[in-house]
Amino acid sequence: MATETAGPSAQRGGRQGGRPALDDEGLVFETTAGVEVVTTFDGMGIKDDLLRGIYAYGFEKPSAIQQRAVIPIISGRDVIAQAQSGTGKTSMIALTVCQILDTASREVQALVLSPTRELASQTEQVIRTIGDFINVQAHSCIGGKSLGEDIRKLEYGVHVVSGTPGRVCDMIKRRALRTRAIKLLVLDEADEMLSRGFKDQIYDVYRYLPPDLQVVLISATLPHEILEMTSKFMTDPVRILVKRDELTLEGIKQFFVSVEREEWKFDTLCDLYDTLTITQAVIFCNTKRKVDWLTEKMRSNNFTVSAMHGDMPQKERDAIMAEFRSGHTRVLITTDVWARGIDVQQVSLVINYDLPNNRELYIHRIGRSGRFGRKGVAINFVRKDDIRILRDIEQYYSTQIDEMPMNVADLI
Repeated sequence: MATETAGPSAQRGGRQGGRPALDDEGLVFETTAGVEVVTTFDGMGIKDDLLRGIYAYGFEKPSAIQQRAVIPIISGRDVIAQAQSGTGKTSMIALTVCQILDTASREVQALVLSPTRELASQTEQVIRTIGDFINVQAHSCIGGKSLGEDIRKLEYGVHVVSGTPGRVCDMIKRRALRTRAIKLLVLDEADEMLSRGFKDQIYDVYRYLPPDLQVVLISATLPHEILEMTSKFMTDPVRILVKRDELTLEGIKQFFVSVEREEWKFDTLCDLYDTLTITQAVIFCNTKRKVDWLTEKMRSNNFTVSAMHGDMPQKERDAIMAEFRSGHTRVLITTDVWARGIDVQQVSLVINYDLPNNRELYIHRIGRSGRFGRKGVAINFVRKDDIRILRDIEQYYSTQIDEMPMNVADLI
């Protein structure tokens, strides 16, 4: 693995005289030898009409991870790519998937699996938008939606399926999703996908896929045990990893507020409410019950908030997302179902009402603010017995979490 630094004074056009390639996101990458840094979309050998789609989508220049990972993926290599939230992972998936498709053939050629329904549909939208000029047909297979609709869409013929493991597996077993032409499998938020709940479903899907399959794993956090597991289903993968202490998100200020007792968190939140609604804010709780309880309590105190968690019917989840995206609601209370990959431009404040249960989730949560280099603020509510967890997070990511200043509103 070679280490290279990415820093502010960008050198265009890859490596210059053997020095580490630089870009403007200030990241240090550890990459498999031979990974080139390509700093323009034009230099990547992408189909012309797909380039039109990328520029129409509003991208001008590839992000750090795109500069490194696009070429190995479109040239057919297995790739393990680590990229922070908000650095263009979804658009990288969309771009590479569209590039490898043969749109003349009405068969599923790429399968993208995500841990949440929202992320799966967001990925499908981006694939459609970027692939608009090459007429890409994409469909999202997710739980909570009509089975009949999925079967009809798949029978009609699509090029790409973006979905959650359970529903995709179901569609394969019903023979509605034919796998013989699938050449690329992408696991988004791979650490979540390969841990606990999804692992068996992923292996189940994998069993039905052709033997010469290309596999791409993408995530902001890739714990060691996940990397070890990849040898089971990847062949000589190109690794593009960010050094761990680079992972706390640049431009996101992190603070904590000490609360002696659990019930004081609510008063603290009410005091902060006016600050929250300057932009849009996401408040994370660790359980669905807590989300329901806090939402109810905020509303009975005349605060306007939305709430979302995995037990709600899909229609309701979609409606709440649409409201929040459009800015009709400015405060969303949610569980970790929302922590991964959901991109709402205006979110610049995240509150951890409860500290997350593991260190990886912390990064995913605070990455909801400050997307694509914008400024963001994260505020952690910390009880006495949480101090240890907070210090552990600080140490793990070599970051600093200070006490919240009085003028926090000025920082947003």
